[in-house]
Amino acid sequence: MAMLLDRRRFLALGSAVLAGSRLARAEAGTVHVAIEKLVFIPAEIEVKAGQTIEWTNSDPFAHTATVKGGWEVMIPPGKTATKVAEQSDSVEYYCRFHPNMKGRITVLS
Repeated sequence: MAMLLDRRRFLALGSAVLAGSRLARAEAGTVHVAIEKLVFIPAEIEVKAGQTIEWTNSDPFAHTATVKGGWEVMIPPGKTATKVAEQSDSVEYYCRFHPNMKGRITVLS
């Protein structure tokens, strides 16, 4: 069992490293951000105003997508949460419960 957990951690870490090196971009519809092992994957996304950002929380505890002095999206454990991107949403965000979790949203014009 320990070997299986170590393999899962290794695979999750590898995915996070690979995803962190590139931006998620969508031309239409929804941009997906996974939350696994206290990491937003990918950490940086590019969207157009009007597109939906969907966070999927695979961790066993709640997270948030919080903009200091701005908006906040609560993401319960094992659930998804969404926000429609607005032109003013080019922001850095973090999890209020786990401030080391950080992400960036860039709204393309």
